[in-house]
Amino acid sequence: MDLQERFRAAAEAVKHADAMVITAGAGMGVDSGLPDFRGDTGFWEAYPPYWKLGITFVGAANPEHFERDPAFAWGFYGHRTNLYRETVPHAGFGILKGWVERFRLDYFVITSNVDGQFQKAGFAGDRIMEVHGSIHHLQCTRPCTMAIWENRETIPVDEATMRAGHVPRCIHCGDVSRPNILMFGDYGWISDRTAGQQRNFDEFLSDIGGRRLVVVEMGAGTAIPTIRYLTEDLGSRRGAMAVRINPRESQIRAPNLSISCGALDGVAAIDAVLAEDAFL
Repeated sequence: MDLQERFRAAAEAVKHADAMVITAGAGMGVDSGLPDFRGDTGFWEAYPPYWKLGITFVGAANPEHFERDPAFAWGFYGHRTNLYRETVPHAGFGILKGWVERFRLDYFVITSNVDGQFQKAGFAGDRIMEVHGSIHHLQCTRPCTMAIWENRETIPVDEATMRAGHVPRCIHCGDVSRPNILMFGDYGWISDRTAGQQRNFDEFLSDIGGRRLVVVEMGAGTAIPTIRYLTEDLGSRRGAMAVRINPRESQIRAPNLSISCGALDGVAAIDAVLAEDAFL
């Protein structure tokens, strides 16, 4: 099956589905101009000061920094907060939302991204599960309570040193706060918000039962394969079809579909087929 035939098969799956699950990894944001931190080199290209310090993405995304050096910790997460707030979701988000509306699909979004781009693109908050949490929500570093609150902080960052000029504080005890994100080696993450999203997703799956399901995965790599495993599990359900869109790691077991290209190019090509079919 050549690439165009795969686009057509994916379009048929979307057109005849009753429900859609959108699964997305870091590659989903690349077309919006966001870095995906692929490998140490990719991380250092996005954040040159860390190359000079010899710090990798895993080293920067370590919760211990919030206790040892909060200004350093918030330099990384403050910069990312500001970047995600300024980023405009690429057109692929709108294409996916258009399929939901055009074909009257029940839907759910599962993402390992913490950037809040699906919410910004207009997807309903109660139809999204952020498996690693969200940078747009905070919690206490200790933590003093199980509270999670919206991140409304203004965090200036000196990009030469990657240190924050303001360290957000817990609204309950005044100690240092941190993003409500699952970091590497993290034993302090409060997972209650994500657990609530998981319950919504479980209810969604129960409601759709054996109806025809299409799963559209974009930009989910193999380094942390959480999203890929979920896609494959959903694609194995009776009456389901999974479409994996990935420029480098698109392989997936048949009869599911493998499409080797970026997220925006992939959904745009599928949408082009759907647009042609509308005029036939």
